[in-house]
Amino acid sequence: MLRYSKKGLLLAAAVPLLLTTVTQPAASAATSTAPCAAVAVPAPPGAKIESVQADSQAGAQPSYCLITVTLTHTGADHVKVAVALPDTGWNGRLQALGGSAYAAGNFDALPQAVKDGYAAVTTDAGVSLNGLDTSWALKDGQVDQTLLTNFATRSVHEEAVLGKAVTQRYYQRPISYSYWTGCSTGGRQGYSEAQNYPKDFDGILANAPAVDWTQFAVATLWPQVVMNQSHDFPSPCVLSAFRTAAVQACDARDGVTNGIVDRPDECSYDPRTLVGTKLTCDGREVTVTAADAEVVRKIWAGPTDERGRRLWAGLPKGADFTWLAGTQPGPDGTLTAPGFPVAVKWVQSFLEKQADFDTSKLTYAQFAALFRQSVREYDGVIGTSDPDLSAFRRAGGKLITFVGANDQLIPPGGTLSYRTQVERTMGGAHRVNDFYRLFLAPGVEHCFGGGGPEPTNALGALVDWVEHGKAPATLAAASADGKTRDLCAYPRVSRYTGGDPATASSYRCR
Repeated sequence: MLRYSKKGLLLAAAVPLLLTTVTQPAASAATSTAPCAAVAVPAPPGAKIESVQADSQAGAQPSYCLITVTLTHTGADHVKVAVALPDTGWNGRLQALGGSAYAAGNFDALPQAVKDGYAAVTTDAGVSLNGLDTSWALKDGQVDQTLLTNFATRSVHEEAVLGKAVTQRYYQRPISYSYWTGCSTGGRQGYSEAQNYPKDFDGILANAPAVDWTQFAVATLWPQVVMNQSHDFPSPCVLSAFRTAAVQACDARDGVTNGIVDRPDECSYDPRTLVGTKLTCDGREVTVTAADAEVVRKIWAGPTDERGRRLWAGLPKGADFTWLAGTQPGPDGTLTAPGFPVAVKWVQSFLEKQADFDTSKLTYAQFAALFRQSVREYDGVIGTSDPDLSAFRRAGGKLITFVGANDQLIPPGGTLSYRTQVERTMGGAHRVNDFYRLFLAPGVEHCFGGGGPEPTNALGALVDWVEHGKAPATLAAASADGKTRDLCAYPRVSRYTGGDPATASSYRCR
């Protein structure tokens, strides 16, 4: 499994593999008696079917039929929607898979969904499967609006429409329930479905979502701007020392010392405390400076505009600096801040419309202007920021999200802010929890990893809620080293009550 490879930065490529296991027995497992062959499907409104191809995956375990539909909207875009259909044991459900960074889908996760009994569907939206490739964004110096619309909203909806149509025609029986699973960009896509196409899915599992994309995609460039404007570039060793110091200062606040800060937003550690500390970095002694501490303070505090007004959440205290704020040697050996690739690509391709634009030259004023421009130009296209989920609630949909408190790529404050807006719009936490539940995972990084307990069967909990009305008060979670802890539905949080801190029974939701 890929875990944050800078070559591709498939931010959530492996996540559906971690989240698709469902323990509930299928209502009625189905077997296709027909050979693996293309089926006739109607084109979604505004699109034209170019081809339908079937390929038997007889060597897979279990075997399945892969039907790929290629469609176009303009004749210039060519979108692939792939539907994987189990040869035996289909549970009657459809699972749609989301993407990561600038990739719209996850084709590698199809076999696992099939193994779990689902018919599974994903799409490439007509753009690259490389999560850091935005070469598709510009056409003759202007943003390709067709491909942007595909990536933002349209192709996810068409994934749902075609996934259902292909599956129903292949098995000659209707789908019982449809589910969305995704993290990061896949999480944003899930929220887009709830906001824009509320009847597409009965249940949506949308984790670490890049909601408020137009703000997030500029805000996460903030650490690069801070370092370049401060002319101070703390080494990875120094940044790691700040992270360690913050964890040590705030770890015990939750009642147990376990290397995890449960609520980084409540950690009041002041980075100036580390000024003057001598560290051994790469075999030489380094002294932490006041300039280093100020850089870290601004990164943790989050971006502001020219008047000092907060624009977005900062990196959580205790989270890894590498992705948003990492430094590395330049050609002459001095440290530079390359910037978060997703944010760099957004500014280059969609705001400045110059693939080689140098974000390292941005001033604070230019950064704030780009933030406003991003919202102004694209919020209606890809913002995924509408807090009115009334139509999704009326449709009977259920939405589950979990967010790592140590998310080092998409600061969790963005999701918490969106949830607050939903509560204000829809009558408070109690009413929202009737259909939308949010869970914070202490110590967990972006989508997975980090040492904290991760949900072990979030999709299973969603299926129970949708099909049996069992709303999850908690999500069972476990860490790689065997520690267990139940995650609590927001706004409740898990608190240590005594006993073995490695066991879920030692915690309660409060």
